[in-house]
Amino acid sequence: MAQDLETAQAKSREVLELIGKKKLTQEERDKVIADSVRYWTDHVNAGFLKYRKSVSTDYTAVEWEDNGAVFRDINGKEFIDMLGGYGVYNVGHRHPRVLKAVTEQLERQAIHSQELIDPLRTYLAYLVSLITPGDLNYSFFSNSGTESVEGCMKMAMLATGRKHFVGTVGAFHGKTLGALGGTSKAMFREPFMPLLNWSHIPFGDIKALETTLSCADFSGDRVAAFVVEPIQGEGGINVAPPGYLAAARELCDKYGAMLVFDEVQSGMGRTGKMFYCDYEGVVPDLMALGKAFGGGVMPIGAVVGNEKVWAKYVENPFLHTTTFGGNPVACAAAIATISILLDEDLPKQAREKGDYLIDKVTQLAKQFPDVLSKIRGVGLMLGMEFTGNDTGYAVAKELFSRNILISGTYINSRVLRVEPPLVISYEQIDMFLKALEESLAAVSKLAPALK
Repeated sequence: MAQDLETAQAKSREVLELIGKKKLTQEERDKVIADSVRYWTDHVNAGFLKYRKSVSTDYTAVEWEDNGAVFRDINGKEFIDMLGGYGVYNVGHRHPRVLKAVTEQLERQAIHSQELIDPLRTYLAYLVSLITPGDLNYSFFSNSGTESVEGCMKMAMLATGRKHFVGTVGAFHGKTLGALGGTSKAMFREPFMPLLNWSHIPFGDIKALETTLSCADFSGDRVAAFVVEPIQGEGGINVAPPGYLAAARELCDKYGAMLVFDEVQSGMGRTGKMFYCDYEGVVPDLMALGKAFGGGVMPIGAVVGNEKVWAKYVENPFLHTTTFGGNPVACAAAIATISILLDEDLPKQAREKGDYLIDKVTQLAKQFPDVLSKIRGVGLMLGMEFTGNDTGYAVAKELFSRNILISGTYINSRVLRVEPPLVISYEQIDMFLKALEESLAAVSKLAPALK
């Protein structure tokens, strides 16, 4: 397509008018749907639409507004959000207090000068030091979870002088080139290899970690950091075995490696504690945050570390910088998010609602063993494992037809994640459970053909 500034001017005005309208006519709604499908195909990625057709009864559904634990498409159809933006909406969709903080900050200043001290960054860093365990007293704010993992890697390299990383099979740490090395699925990695120096070991296998660290130490290719999700998200909601994180802490200390917890998805109250590592009382050297950190309103992540890993960075603070990370509006959203999590005791709510869901879904697994194998996880970071990949897809499609949004995990196709906003009501949970039972019954009739 040739450059056409006149058309761009007219179209931008048209879209801004749509954004400003409280209600759209049917003609306008139809046009937005048609435009969205056309422009997504021509200018974004047609492959995504093919995927949506495979798991949706209406792949042209265009989301338009949201609040609490629901969102509505452009025609007003309401969906209960059991996906939670892959762990983004911990405090719900557009929580009023997050919106208030963001709006008030926007009215004052949006992006900082880059040169002077911006106060909200300092307040947020102080708050993060209060809610994270142990001596994690320093923060660098990024724009996303994968950027946070990148920052953790750089800090570990600075602190140790090493460049070898150890991750786990089934891990997902993002898709930027550094973090992608730790993401273990070949489909994501192979097109971009060779990547940085990563070794992958079985998740939860402490003997494998000890062997890898000791062999690397003996050979001279010593490990900078062991990077691990306390609960693997995209790997299928796999919870670290009891004692695993503590043993990893001891081994990293023994071999001089940094321990990095990727709590991008498991953090900010989702598992029933502010961070999953709080369950075991294990303090890492570095922690990566993202997803829910911005309250589902602003993109923001964090690299959180102790004094040991920050020392070289203090000597030269220009070794790692960002233009938009930690901007005042994003920091305002994160500050409001921390306040809401504590004021509404959302971690406790997540644990109680998760226990309720586990009990009910376990009963459904007994009722439909040919479809649903089990449910696992902690708090509202849960995974339903099905008897086959196609079975899980079929259930997701059935749920979508019943106005429930849900999705699988990237690396384990047999698992559908259950990660609703922590503010979801028990009435909404029961509506999901009813839809799930109906969906399992429908798929059960087709189960032999799906295997």
